[in-house]
Amino acid sequence: MSTETADVATTARSIHNPVLTGFHPDPSILRVGDDYYLATSTFEWYPGVRVHHSRDLVHWRALGGIITERRLLDLRGCGDSNGVWAPDLTYVDGQFLLVYSDVASFASGYWDPQNYLVTAPDITGPWSEPVKLHGRGFDASLFHDDDGSTWMLSMSADWRPGRDRFGGIEIQRYDRAARRLVGRPRLLFTGTTAGLTEGPHLYRHDGWYWLITAEGGTSWEHQVTVARSRELFGPYEVDPAGPLLTSVGRPDLRLQKAGHGSLVCTPHGDWYLAHLVGRPYTPLGNCVLGRETAIQRVEWPAGGWPRIPGGVPADEVTVTGLPAHPWPAEPATDHFDGAELAPCWSTLRRPATPDWVDLRTRPSHLRIHGGQSPVGRQTPSLIARRVGATHCSLETVVEFDPVDHRQLAGITAYYNTLNWHHLYLTRSDDGRVVLELLSSDSGRRTPYPELTVDATGVTRVGLRAEFDGPAVRFGYDLGGGWRRLPVELDATILSDEHAALIIDGEPAAWGFTGAFLGLWVQDLGGDGGFADFDLATYREH
Repeated sequence: MSTETADVATTARSIHNPVLTGFHPDPSILRVGDDYYLATSTFEWYPGVRVHHSRDLVHWRALGGIITERRLLDLRGCGDSNGVWAPDLTYVDGQFLLVYSDVASFASGYWDPQNYLVTAPDITGPWSEPVKLHGRGFDASLFHDDDGSTWMLSMSADWRPGRDRFGGIEIQRYDRAARRLVGRPRLLFTGTTAGLTEGPHLYRHDGWYWLITAEGGTSWEHQVTVARSRELFGPYEVDPAGPLLTSVGRPDLRLQKAGHGSLVCTPHGDWYLAHLVGRPYTPLGNCVLGRETAIQRVEWPAGGWPRIPGGVPADEVTVTGLPAHPWPAEPATDHFDGAELAPCWSTLRRPATPDWVDLRTRPSHLRIHGGQSPVGRQTPSLIARRVGATHCSLETVVEFDPVDHRQLAGITAYYNTLNWHHLYLTRSDDGRVVLELLSSDSGRRTPYPELTVDATGVTRVGLRAEFDGPAVRFGYDLGGGWRRLPVELDATILSDEHAALIIDGEPAAWGFTGAFLGLWVQDLGGDGGFADFDLATYREH
């Protein structure tokens, strides 16, 4: 190794948290050789299980997602914040293995989770047909023991009234050759007084089995709990020093909700924890950016317990021993020149198939065929990207010739079916093409008829949506330069906290995603309406 290369390899650099900004919760981190991968939850969005790649833990690039087809998971009819929960990515015998949960319910203490496993020779696929695993609980993961055996862990759900719905962590053997679970499940760990024990990951290190779990719920009381045992089936002793990581009781911290972690070890023996965080706009306020992914350095002395300095999430973490490996910057403007959508885009409840996402008919344009209304859960036509900063914007140019008021195309600041802001072109009853603005707050729609703009005769219309801290603003360009609509809309309704709904002590809805900026086309009459988008520019300010 040359002196210059050695210097690069040993120079300390900093991780700036969060490493994955915007909606990227429940990280599962994996190292294969010199490559690091982060898999995160996607809920009702395709592609399911978003994956990022790094070679130095500092710089990450989006690879897209794994669940890109309905054969891997059908999200038609999926409720808000249901769908793909807490994926787990592992590697053994030259194959990637991905376990993911499809959670269908919230009501009355039921979740209706179904767990699946797919495998692939490469992180980019091709991925196998799904193996259907048990549905006894969610947050499933795999542990590959030193003897070659593989075990599946998950939280154990208990629907019975008066019982703890988080019944602990269970384990069952998975036969990789037969591709099925075998033997009887065992209850491995019932958790601590923090409760809500979930998100298990198991590791073998220093002669111990180490069980990492998420506890306290995924909001302000979240934490990472560590327990260990000399035997696979326990008993497991909880770290007497308390949580490995938490933000509880520290509203002054920039990074809140710290929890749901997984560990990775570098070739040099350094340990790191990937975990979720939230960045509220005010102390313990709404997290419009959703739950994000951060990384902490872990000190792990021989014979001792793993430790994170202070037990709290740091904004900046030093990394040593890994050569710097930045990736080319993502272009600010997508000209839609590719055969497929760029990895930054996601689609709601249905994959980006040519029947409604058309990048071929008109070169350098994205043609979106209209879909259902904002409350439709089978065939919506929304293509969106995650909001990654408190100040950011999305601009586009659209060509659209609506036949009536049932056809709408425009730009949106979106959270879920009940919470969104939408600036769109449509046709009014008097035959004019007009720009209209509509908002939905917990399902209560607010129109702004006084802001209607006549766009009749304008072929190409520029549209802009902007997040400015707690405000959302919209603008338009009919050919004479940009104009701003004279209204500020509430950005904080596009948050996990605002979306959650508890009725008589029962969760009627949760908010587990984050804010999006997107291109939305509706054809409520099913008359074949479509819109052509020439470009889309995303900027963080």
